[in-house]
Amino acid sequence: MSGPSGTAPTPTTTGTLRALPHARLATDLRAATLRLARRLRQQKADPTLSDGLVASLGWVLQAQPLTIGELAEHEGVAPPSMTRAVDKLVEQGLLRRTPDPADRRRVLLETTDAGRDAVLETRRRRDAWLAPRLAALTPDERRTLTEATRILRELTRS
Repeated sequence: MSGPSGTAPTPTTTGTLRALPHARLATDLRAATLRLARRLRQQKADPTLSDGLVASLGWVLQAQPLTIGELAEHEGVAPPSMTRAVDKLVEQGLLRRTPDPADRRRVLLETTDAGRDAVLETRRRRDAWLAPRLAALTPDERRTLTEATRILRELTRS
């Protein structure tokens, strides 16, 4: 038996999900985005870094300087957990802690040159993995993905 999109129906985690409007789309979109994210996460400069550490390092590069509390809030984790993650990145020479010149009690995080290089190389590898796959699509499919990208950004802001 196939679902409305011609694919085999997939089980849901709760029986009530099927009764929700657009439940099938939610299931398919979740599964596809998770598979894509998993494939992209595999393309990192340093395979010994966890996905969470790579994400944290990338955010520091983008928003630096910032405090551990600001980084923890952005990543959605408790400050003590973020402190442990930052400790690992500092030990590996990817982040550095500097005193806040405006408030010496606070510590600011910045990427080192090695941290910046790791983030940029990871982004380059991920783009290199994805670009030929996008090139293989039809122009209409790429236009559809351009619009879907805009919509996905809106979904993540809600």
